[in-house]
Amino acid sequence: MSGIITYQCPNCGGPLKFNPKLQKYACEYCLSEFTEGEAKEKEAEKKEAERVARESKESPGEPVLYSCPSCGAEVVTDETTAATFCYYCHNPVILTRRISGEYHPDYVIPFSIDKKKAEEMFRSWMKKKRFTPKAFYSEDQIEKISGVYFPYLLYSCKVNGSLVARADRLRIWVSGNYRYTETQTYEVKREGLMPIKYVPRNALKKASKELTEGVFPFDTDVLEPFSMGYLSGFVAERRDMEETDFSGEVKEEVRSFARDTLKNSIASYDSVRVEDELFDFTEERWEYALLPVWALTYLDRNKNKMYYFTINGQTGKVCGKLPVDKGKLLLLFAEIFIPMLLAMLAVGYLI
Repeated sequence: MSGIITYQCPNCGGPLKFNPKLQKYACEYCLSEFTEGEAKEKEAEKKEAERVARESKESPGEPVLYSCPSCGAEVVTDETTAATFCYYCHNPVILTRRISGEYHPDYVIPFSIDKKKAEEMFRSWMKKKRFTPKAFYSEDQIEKISGVYFPYLLYSCKVNGSLVARADRLRIWVSGNYRYTETQTYEVKREGLMPIKYVPRNALKKASKELTEGVFPFDTDVLEPFSMGYLSGFVAERRDMEETDFSGEVKEEVRSFARDTLKNSIASYDSVRVEDELFDFTEERWEYALLPVWALTYLDRNKNKMYYFTINGQTGKVCGKLPVDKGKLLLLFAEIFIPMLLAMLAVGYLI
């Protein structure tokens, strides 16, 4: 079957999933474990199928249906899904054509947090959220938490910057009935070469910016060269945005950062005014990475509004946008206000 692969256990044929805790591929049926090198032996067997997939292209309007290579059931996805599960046999499925050619990622950060740990973190976090509807944290809802590799474009460059400023140093003293101020003004110059690495941008149109960027930052010092095996057992999305969608805003962000860095290096003055600046960008490059996020979404059908909870799958940073149960708020109001009112009435009666 071209364009679709699963990673299967060499011992029993069951599905292999990447285990973040062990940093190995594990079979949940026979409990075998494999290193990346061992798992890649199975990947090599699919090389010809991938070659065929790279030579074919999907048309945006085509139905996105595949057959599960394990049980033959139809796998239905949208146009950006690159890894998912079969609904019937639950085997992990990777759609190779979605991440080939120009859509082949350069890097990946593997999950360090497994699903069990993610569920524990969610339950612990929800203990502090008193006014969230129970449906948001029910056991059925918790089971839906998914490990998702979201696509990001990473910008790197070198910035050669120079800055000219007027800096004032004040001296104030009092003599007799008079208060004196002396202002000394200096021309100050600063310049430097600043390397910038991996400024990230969410590269999936349908993904909420709050959801995908709320878990920043990732430790990009541990980026791994991309291997499809890391996707096995997780959901993955393919980018559908280009560098040109971000180049203007990212360069302005980098320019502002470089300007502030040079300006903040002008110390021991009472005020600083930038009069001239120049920034040249060299060695610019964009790279494509899949980064790990545990995500749980909740649709409030009454408000037709989506809420979410996310965990950085590498660092464990938590971010969420939660619904509010007005019934719980009213109950709290009643618990506090009514006793206070009764107490005030009692004091008034006694007086």
